[in-house]
Amino acid sequence: MLYSQSALSEEARERTLHYTSGGSGVAIAAAGFNLADVQYVEQLNALPPGMKGLIWLNESSGLTPSFIAKVKPFIGNPRLFGFRLCDEPDITGKYHSPAVSPAALRAEADWIKANVPGALTFVTLMDMGSFDAPVFMNTFNPANTGIDLFGLDPYPVRGTVFDLDFIDRTVEAAVAAGIPLDRIVPVFQAFGGGEWTTRTGVTADVYVLPTPDQANQIFARWATYSPTPVFDFAYAWGSQNGDTKLGSTSADALSLRSAFQAHNTAQ
Repeated sequence: MLYSQSALSEEARERTLHYTSGGSGVAIAAAGFNLADVQYVEQLNALPPGMKGLIWLNESSGLTPSFIAKVKPFIGNPRLFGFRLCDEPDITGKYHSPAVSPAALRAEADWIKANVPGALTFVTLMDMGSFDAPVFMNTFNPANTGIDLFGLDPYPVRGTVFDLDFIDRTVEAAVAAGIPLDRIVPVFQAFGGGEWTTRTGVTADVYVLPTPDQANQIFARWATYSPTPVFDFAYAWGSQNGDTKLGSTSADALSLRSAFQAHNTAQ
């Protein structure tokens, strides 16, 4: 299959950054991460030297006073990388309410481009299909939103299944929906257990923390599609739902963290 390439600046694609969510700058830097999840200017300014910040806005309703108030304090900050507008916007409202329109996200992305020069915009996408047949068609892409980067999060370690081909199915579905390869951000599974459930409804079909070998296979499979993404995303450092995560202190989490550190520092 042939994939189109888009026109992101050479500066944006100069080197792959490594992002994770839910950890302090100092903690994640020790594992080789150099792009941090932050919400406030004080957090951005306190990051370790050389680390950039991706600002979590949680805004998907367009040019609201809340959106503008959250973005304005970061204008001109040299530590700023970009803005994560929202997580898995749902164009239907079936899974996440309220429904999000491409026009609302375009208004946000356009305002950032006009007022925060050089800042990139990012969202993770919701798979509207299934584990066997991912679907992103008629949802969100660069053409209808103006957003720069789109995260894909096929988590292949679940129950007794380790299905690397889930990554292939997901990437191919996203490209078919109008997202060029160099606009894709690989989202790596770095959690397991807890109360997270998959959409299959099968009780035994729960997410499982990858082993270091599985993580390395995930990195390698993603590299066949996106060898030098603008950044990649380890989900997640911090626990959100009783799960074991990359920032945990268990032996399994520490082993997985070593695999991520090797990946992050290999370039």
